Amino acid sequence: MNEKQRPARVLIVDDEKVIRDSFSRVLLKEKYAVEAVESGRLALERVAEESFDIVLLDLKMPGLDGMETLRELKEKDLDLVPIMITGYPTIESAVAAVKLGAYDYLTKPCNPEELRIVVARAAERRRLVFDNEQLRRRLEARGISERIIGKSKAMQRIMEIIYKVAPTESTVLITGESGTGKELVAQAIHQLSPRKEKEFVAADCNALVESLLESELFGHVKGSFTGAVSTKHGLFELANGGTFFFDEVGNLTLNTQSKLLRVIQERELRPVGGNQRIRVDVRIIAATNQNLMEAIARKTFREDLFYRLSVVPIHLPPLRERKEDLPLLIQHSIQRYNRKRKKPIEGITAAAMELLVKHNWPGNVRELENTIERAMILEEGETITPQRFPWFFPAEPADKSAAVSKKLVTLEDMEREHIAFVLKQTAGHKSRAAKILGIDRKTLYQKVQKYHL
Repeated sequence: MNEKQRPARVLIVDDEKVIRDSFSRVLLKEKYAVEAVESGRLALERVAEESFDIVLLDLKMPGLDGMETLRELKEKDLDLVPIMITGYPTIESAVAAVKLGAYDYLTKPCNPEELRIVVARAAERRRLVFDNEQLRRRLEARGISERIIGKSKAMQRIMEIIYKVAPTESTVLITGESGTGKELVAQAIHQLSPRKEKEFVAADCNALVESLLESELFGHVKGSFTGAVSTKHGLFELANGGTFFFDEVGNLTLNTQSKLLRVIQERELRPVGGNQRIRVDVRIIAATNQNLMEAIARKTFREDLFYRLSVVPIHLPPLRERKEDLPLLIQHSIQRYNRKRKKPIEGITAAAMELLVKHNWPGNVRELENTIERAMILEEGETITPQRFPWFFPAEPADKSAAVSKKLVTLEDMEREHIAFVLKQTAGHKSRAAKILGIDRKTLYQKVQKYHL
């Protein structure tokens, strides 16, 4: 039975048994599913256990009164439709109840017809809220599915896992080569989760300077180290209530891994140089292009942290293993970049498509997107041709005379050409390029600026 077919569930909360019984009789005749409790505390317990659509809530009750109960109920379930009931109505109490989220107000004694009308309106309101939520989720899901492209069995299976894991609080470990779309999957999980209205905070463990990594993640107090001129909130605090995404988590030091494990287990952290612990409510999603089992064997990654992170593992296959998705990805990239162009590209020739499908794509989807964007910039016609991908053609064999007559260049020229070549081969992925070149990211950025690459 779906939401529209099932009867609305009504919870009656009143310390007077006669009110609970009379309201229940009227609403049961109208085919509502009715439950009644005598206190605000019991109401909170029932809402924590079961899903209700409407609550009829007495304003004056011993113990937890109606206003406080209403405040806590709205914190637990924002979609619940509350109706306040009281024998002592005042303008002030009505305004206060509405401010807290009450939908309507009933005065005791209440005749059955008035009760039926007010509850029927509330049930219709709840159905509209549900319909709007369903529509929003369908639109979000469509938007996400439009970004995560693929008809292959592997990608369809990944989408199924995303939809199943998103509503939960489970930690997720996304593995795959650079450029496969790990952060995109993490964003999809966040957008389909109950935390979607809160922050999605991403931390690239490759990009963060190791000496400042803990300060960036956990924050620091003033004077905790040289340069700490003021207290700073860490990324974890910024993500409080939302989702924290650890990209390339395999690069964390063992000391930082230990602190991350404590955050996951205890839901609290201690800023660098601080004595007090701070409670945090975050969902953690991690990603890596490393084989963490091998890292565990090398004693560079904690086994207990691995099992905490990989409650739900998702592996993104490289593009070379799902080449049936290439035509869809290529057409999607063309449509995407056409939105930025005054003169749109109509498509791609069969010969150019064949050339792209044969390529192994070491940089995966990121390399593909960069390749398509570059081709569209260079293309002068209406359709992308093979000539836009000269680097995909096999190089001409160099003869001896060419080698002899090769132009002598400076070391700087050679360095510039080699950096440009590596960046092209890695589809502009600077972390990967820096690793291949044997330099750090900062040095690579400096050389990119120096040579105007």
